[in-house]
Amino acid sequence: MTSKEENQQVYDIVAKNPVCMFTVHGKDAPLLSRPMTVAKTEDDGEMWIFTTDGSDPATEVGQEAPVNLSFSGKGEWLSIHGSAVVITSEPKARELWNKAVEEFFPDGPESKDIVLIRVRPEGAEYWTSPGGPLSTAFHWAKARLTGSRVDDGESATVEL
Repeated sequence: MTSKEENQQVYDIVAKNPVCMFTVHGKDAPLLSRPMTVAKTEDDGEMWIFTTDGSDPATEVGQEAPVNLSFSGKGEWLSIHGSAVVITSEPKARELWNKAVEEFFPDGPESKDIVLIRVRPEGAEYWTSPGGPLSTAFHWAKARLTGSRVDDGESATVEL
């Protein structure tokens, strides 16, 4: 695969599985992970996440912080590292607004409680297993019975 195809693989996994574990240095802990949803991935790779002003993720990211986003779907896993900043922008919130976000922020994009976390990815690693978990289990069993090497799919480390 070319690096362009690998980058596209990364963004395809995010598009199919927008809920991630968002990891940042915590206030009282070395690292904390929380489920968060990527509202949009821009053409340049920047990712946008809605959160509440004063929330733990917003406070921990602050002006800028290193972060990791971990995604998982049917037969695919992705870990993205980069830097994040908190941005207050009603126009950007309005641009990114969707029905899923509305469930968490019923006052709309003009709510004073909304802040955005912008993540600039620097690199990623992904793993895919064709056919999903059942296929993987079958290939593992087949390899064990035949003494052959398991076909564990594809993986790559990507600079973004």
